[in-house]
Amino acid sequence: MTRVVFSMGSNLGDRQAALTAALEAVNPAAVSEVYETPPWGGDDEQPTYYNIAVIADDPERSAEDWLALGQRLEAEAGRVRDPERPYGPRTLDVDLIAVTGDDGAPVLSDEPRLTLPHPLAHQRAFVLVPWFAIDRDAELPGRGRVRELLRDESVAADARALRRLHPIWSKPL
Repeated sequence: MTRVVFSMGSNLGDRQAALTAALEAVNPAAVSEVYETPPWGGDDEQPTYYNIAVIADDPERSAEDWLALGQRLEAEAGRVRDPERPYGPRTLDVDLIAVTGDDGAPVLSDEPRLTLPHPLAHQRAFVLVPWFAIDRDAELPGRGRVRELLRDESVAADARALRRLHPIWSKPL
């Protein structure tokens, strides 16, 4: 069985509906509450995001399968990639943060199409805070425990700007 940690976000259109539709497709084992977060990456001229962390398990999916699912969900939500604005607004963003294989070991990949663990996750409060909320023992392979990553000065400063809103997933897990 593989386990994936997704970070999902939306800041265009019906943010709640985009995230809910994505959740329907991944059959999650755990879902964080929704966090409203400022844009990240220096592209501040856009609306705030709704972000969640999601953990899902599937005995049949590989890391590449999880990536394909995330990209399909983004396409179905009408995501348009703007090469001029890599951190620009989007209807849905689905990032694979970490994948664990059948043997319990982290899946590592340094391919241009799939880098695991996510190379910027350790810097992003909007990833780490929701993830920590659903897994207090979470560890980002190669970077350490999420609880420790949240203590980094710049991550902690960003975390103070997050606003926890409400649960999004009310279906029994």
